[in-house]
Amino acid sequence: MQLARVIGTVVATRKNELLVGAKLLLVHPIDPEGAPWGSAMLAVDSVGAGVGETVLTVHEGRAAGQALGRPGAPVDAAIVGIVDRMDGARGHDGTSDDRIDPEVVPGPAPRRRPKRSGPPTAEQ
Repeated sequence: MQLARVIGTVVATRKNELLVGAKLLLVHPIDPEGAPWGSAMLAVDSVGAGVGETVLTVHEGRAAGQALGRPGAPVDAAIVGIVDRMDGARGHDGTSDDRIDPEVVPGPAPRRRPKRSGPPTAEQ
């Protein structure tokens, strides 16, 4: 699973018949501190998320299709949860920590782009 923020909606009047009635949202992956990283992607919403919300997404074709309850649907990413809040993880010594410990939260390390100087480009 991966954290993401919903940044928009997608309307498709023609789509695969297994996706008829499915809500499509544009999401951008975020790190545990809420900073965006990587590229935005299309995800099928299975929980009723809205623009601006922090969500949990799955990115495996089979898991994403199962989250919709539509096995075999052509889905690369699905929204499977809405995040209400994230509390600091407990450290290995049992004390509270103000940040999420990457050793506690599974998943790939966030990929960050190097900062560029000058005006933003279409890629940024």
